[in-house]
Amino acid sequence: MIPDHEFKRYYSIGEVSAIIGVTRAQIRHWEMEFDHIRPQKNARGDRRYTKAMIEQLKLIHELLKVQGYTVQGAKQAIRERRHISKERTEMIDKLHELRGFLQKLLDGQG
Repeated sequence: MIPDHEFKRYYSIGEVSAIIGVTRAQIRHWEMEFDHIRPQKNARGDRRYTKAMIEQLKLIHELLKVQGYTVQGAKQAIRERRHISKERTEMIDKLHELRGFLQKLLDGQG
């Protein structure tokens, strides 16, 4: 688990390995399998992971190791989650627009 008080911008593969509870080799393997996991590398070639990437790796771990998905099944589940998330975001944006429109109507009547 990433401590809430932690203000680091990037984490090493060793830190990520300890946070998730898998080996470094497993993380490197997942990078090859899942296109959206692409850590930056510093001048020495060390991988640098963001908190968002760590959350994605935790999801991959949950799908593969806990829920028993195959790699292909986990990829599909992640694609579906992204699609649902995008639809949800678009719906919220539309509701905000509608709220603004309705507020303008109410303000115009006052």
